[in-house]
Parts: sequence; C-alpha cells; structure tokens
Amino acid sequence: MLHPRAWHDYKLTQKPSAKQELIKGYLPLVTTIAGRVSMKCSSMVDYGDLVGWGVIGLIESIDRFDPDKGVKFQTFARSRIRGAMMDGLREMDWVTRSTRKKAKQVQHAYNVLENELGRAATDEEVACRLGISLSEFHRILTEISQGAVLSLDEMIQVSQEGETVALLDAVPDRESPDPYLEYEAKEMTIRLARAIDGLPQREKLVITLHYYHDLMIKEIADLLGVTDGRVSQLHTQATLRLRARLLSAND
Repeated sequence: MLHPRAWHDYKLTQKPSAKQELIKGYLPLVTTIAGRVSMKCSSMVDYGDLVGWGVIGLIESIDRFDPDKGVKFQTFARSRIRGAMMDGLREMDWVTRSTRKKAKQVQHAYNVLENELGRAATDEEVACRLGISLSEFHRILTEISQGAVLSLDEMIQVSQEGETVALLDAVPDRESPDPYLEYEAKEMTIRLARAIDGLPQREKLVITLHYYHDLMIKEIADLLGVTDGRVSQLHTQATLRLRARLLSAND
C-alpha cells in the first residue's frame, strides 16, 4: 500500500529511493493495463515486454505529475502507460507500410459508402468501390487482420481539440473504475456505443464478445461455429467501420 506521504517526499527531496517507492506502489496499475492489452493482442506479444514498456510510461508520468493539480495519479498516468506500450508495439513493426495503406483504403471506402448509403456497406459493395474482386477483398482483410493490434495502435481523433482515443479506452475497466476518468470519457463512449450499435450483426457480436466479455478469437470462433480466420476478418471489418464512422463524425 502506497503511503500518502510518498508523493510529498519525492517532490520535496527528489531522492531515488522515494521515486522507487512510487514506482513500486503503482506497478499494479502497469500490470493491470498490460494484462488487458495482451488479452486483445496477438499471441506474438510478450506480456513481459508490455510491462517493461508500461514501466517506462509510469516513470515518465511520475516525473511529470503535479499532485497539487487535484487530479488522481491513476487518471493522469493511465493513458501515458498505455501509450508507452503502443509505442513499443509500433516499434516491433509487425504490419508493413503496404498493409497499413490497404487498411486506410478499406477504411476510406467504408466511410464514403456508408455516408452515401446511410447503412452498413456489404462486402460486395466495398470490393466494387475498391475496384477489386470479392475474393481479393477478403484476402486483403486477412492480411490486415494479421496485424492483430489494429484496434489498439491506431489512435482515433475524436474532437477538434485533438482528443484521441483507442477502442480499448471505451471498454469499462471493471478492476479499477475511476469516476473522474469515466466522466471525462462519457461523450466519446456514447459516440463509440452508437457506432458499435450500427455494425452488422456478426461484427457487432464479435466486438461485444471480444472487448466486453473478454473472449479470445478462438473462443468466439467456437461459439459461432466458424474459423479463427473468419472471426479475425469480422474483427478487422468492425474496427475499420468504427474508425471510419468516428472520424466521419468529426468532419
């Protein structure tokens, strides 16, 4: 348990021992975030790497935090810890520049089509918009889905002021709820919930089971009676639609 005077001692003395006490005291915050991120990522992600990157974010947060501002440290640090993990994932560079370009093209196609149609675009319509065959479209979805961190490493701007959010940020944190953070994220959460509600039924089901019920891809595949690859495709399509809709809402 972190002693209430820990922050006072560190800010007053800047002693390494006081800083180490803060790092040790807030390490559970890092491991909680790392656990949630690893649950959503590919098995290629090492939990220890996530914790290591998160500790870097924690240390930076401790250096920058001002306890006199009246903001809880957990609220201040959470996005920075997760951001450090995302930076680490980006440096691994799983997804080639070509694949990222294709993902943006598909996302743009969803954006344009669904604004025109006023409904969720079908696979056939998106393929036609891209000028490719349906089988080629499905192949591209599979290629994109292999990146595995699509919903995590690409931040979405949700306001003119530059506020950003990842899909994971709108998933309720049952282990360490923070009323202040929940209040700050209310508008974004409502917007995302509306976007999710407008997804095609199967995509909506995959997102709900994966992010809100913590089911893994294989578990969802078994539940739906489809292959792991098909669930990954549905997850990819849902993520691209959500990004397109959230970005479109700010235009």
